[in-house]
Amino acid sequence: MCGVIGYVGTKPCAGLIFEGLQRLEYRGYDSAGISMISNGEIALVKSEGKLSALQPHLGKLPADGTTGMGHTRWATHGAPTTTNAHPHTLGDLALIHNGIIENYQELKEELQAKGAVFKSETDTEVALQLLHFQLKQTPEMKEALLKVAARLRGAYALGVMSARDPGSLYLVKMGSPVVVGIGEGENYFASDALALLPLTKVALFLNDGEMAHLTSNAVKVWDFAGKALQRQGAQLNWTAASAEKQGYRHYMLKEIHEQPAVIANTISRLADMKAQSFKLSEFELDGIDLKAVKSIVLVACGTAHYASLLGRYILEDVAGIPVNAELASEFRYRNPYLDKSTLVIAITQSGETADTLACVKHAREKGCQVYSICNVRFSSIPRSSMGTLYMEAGPEIGVASTKAFTSMVLCQYLLALVMAERRGTLSVKTRDAAFAAMRNLPALVDRAVNSAGIVEDVANRYYEVKNMLFLGRGHSFAVAYEGALKLKEISYIHAEGYAGGELKHGPIALVDRHMPILALAPRDKHYEKMISNVEEVRAREGQIIGVGDNDDKRFRELSQDYIPCPQSSDGALQAILSMIPLQFLAYYIAVKRGTDVDQPRNLAKSVTVE
Repeated sequence: MCGVIGYVGTKPCAGLIFEGLQRLEYRGYDSAGISMISNGEIALVKSEGKLSALQPHLGKLPADGTTGMGHTRWATHGAPTTTNAHPHTLGDLALIHNGIIENYQELKEELQAKGAVFKSETDTEVALQLLHFQLKQTPEMKEALLKVAARLRGAYALGVMSARDPGSLYLVKMGSPVVVGIGEGENYFASDALALLPLTKVALFLNDGEMAHLTSNAVKVWDFAGKALQRQGAQLNWTAASAEKQGYRHYMLKEIHEQPAVIANTISRLADMKAQSFKLSEFELDGIDLKAVKSIVLVACGTAHYASLLGRYILEDVAGIPVNAELASEFRYRNPYLDKSTLVIAITQSGETADTLACVKHAREKGCQVYSICNVRFSSIPRSSMGTLYMEAGPEIGVASTKAFTSMVLCQYLLALVMAERRGTLSVKTRDAAFAAMRNLPALVDRAVNSAGIVEDVANRYYEVKNMLFLGRGHSFAVAYEGALKLKEISYIHAEGYAGGELKHGPIALVDRHMPILALAPRDKHYEKMISNVEEVRAREGQIIGVGDNDDKRFRELSQDYIPCPQSSDGALQAILSMIPLQFLAYYIAVKRGTDVDQPRNLAKSVTVE
């Protein structure tokens, strides 16, 4: 989850590294630090707290330093203190780390027995101490790093520099992401290509079991066996402007407002609306034998998991294949039954989610076909898949996902249609209805976004509550889950999502006149049953916040507060529309409560540790 960045070239780099950390702060913001090489020594500044706390210390760094590294931390081992902040230094070495070293305790005890004295509580310092010890035996950095990598277990991306070699940076990758940026007379690395956008458009993505040596004029890559590798850079397809707030108060608000354009672009990129056909090359399905598929498993975490719950409804209904939606963090540990007839689909915004990536590797080992839906090109999960449907939603900086969720749902919808067509099970009636619904969707999403003012008024009446329940049926069941997640993530209000029919099987015990319950009741086949659930809540004095059709007088009368939502003829696409008011509700409640919307406590955007 941590953000790392490095530079080697001819320019003074303290400001450049700090600006890179600003673009990476969504990955972690417990503490931060920068190290540089100057006059044969390591210069270092660190601070606990958010990156802004580091800025006053930048003047202590050498003005002429042209090699340096920076780190913004999401704490795993050790409290978020200045001592535990990265970079860690020892003698003429500095090291930064993203990931977890699982065998750190046994290595630490071994090193302490040899006289090593540890300053911090982190697993990262173990790697530094191990390298420091190894360099005494093996003075050449490449060989020393190969020996260190052979001792480490876990997920890690290490950045290393030595004052004895002031024009060099070294990288080691296993499990955690790192990307090399290729410049002219200068080179860079970062945990995310987003940090490199203002600096370069050419990036080289390291694979697991690879190392790199960066100088101002060259990038050399080798594997853990020491074999030199020939690697080519790739063109980055995002712009620096797409990662800026562009006048919005928060990234989250900007990303909610981007959804009409994202939805419209996704539809036009993946489907020819005039011809009512699909642009099959975008789906990368040629490597998947769909006729051999007898079941599908969707693996994902967090928001992506809730999107996959919708995907289960959509894929089973449209493609006619049995589907399970599994939590990636649990899936491989229960020894699931998998064989060559199982298609595993990984769903992820970043493409680096550690739990999901582990499921992909496990599925490949079991002989499964593996496909992915992802927002970030060249990331680890697409590179481990046999085909990928890219969301192309643009950078999502806010930790609480918004446009990525709706993009995931839409991509699964289009994937289901294409799979059904390629399997010969897509009827003309279903295809025509789907294209008609998609044709109307961007305008409906735009209307949903333009109802922000109504939602803000509702938020002003509920921002002081302690708890909230979210209810939905069918496709709205997953929306209720995701709506509750959004609220708890950024406002810190305890919220839970439930299927409407499950209310009477336990959760109704929580209902009284102090309990707000957000009920989703679009005009779908579940409407009457959902209204019955609302009546059950009303009978127990629960406060109903209704989200439904603007013209639904019955539902309005049952609700203390009502949020009108545009209606689609397709239940899956209605889920996209219903989610937007819930995103706004979480946002405005959080703003009213004064929490940090874009960087909520204890969270990070890209979860690269298990």
